Amino acid sequence: MAQDGGVPDLDALRLAVYRAFAASGRPPTFDEIATVAGSPEAARDGLRALADARHVVLDDEDRIVMAHPFAALPLGFAVMGERTLWWGGCSWDSFAIPHLVPDEPEVLVATRCPACGTPHAWVVGRDAPPHGAEVAHFLIPVERMWDDVVVTCGHQRIFCGSDCVDVWLAARGEREGSTIDLPTLWRLAAGWYAGRLDAGYRRREPAEAAAYFRDAGLTGAFWGL
Repeated sequence: MAQDGGVPDLDALRLAVYRAFAASGRPPTFDEIATVAGSPEAARDGLRALADARHVVLDDEDRIVMAHPFAALPLGFAVMGERTLWWGGCSWDSFAIPHLVPDEPEVLVATRCPACGTPHAWVVGRDAPPHGAEVAHFLIPVERMWDDVVVTCGHQRIFCGSDCVDVWLAARGEREGSTIDLPTLWRLAAGWYAGRLDAGYRRREPAEAAAYFRDAGLTGAFWGL
């Protein structure tokens, strides 16, 4: 609903976006957003404000592309719960979904190695990381992740192992970013989005994010540490 003067209630709008993704795997329609915001104009203004605050990612036509950890388009990961199928925005987001969605404590995360095309799938739950020798590679460091967040998420992928990472990097003329094992990926994802489906959620300040990364076992300048 809109606040006085037609200004949309941004937290209500944010919740409408996130809860629609969590329940159905898709973003709300513009008409649904306009109903929450109070008018189409308020909906557009509210979505842009949420994008400015890094709660959602919009395309050039102000359509919702991402609301981390959910995506409105395929970026390399399918996340299947008992009742819902989501696009995971990246390896980080895909592993985070079962920790965030209350009725889906366990999901099947499926992807393909970007280097050789080998298919991979893991049952990812809340209690312990999945087994596997595969690794996640993050190309773009923390300080630049929001320069183009869709590109960033598209380059947070899971590979068969370090050899496939090396092949993929060499083919693109890129330098290694950060390569982590599945347990570290799971720890990174486990609590990162805690509270995002609740009213009053706020994003972490940089110092809080750095402490979270450190507790997950991440080190070095790539992670701002």
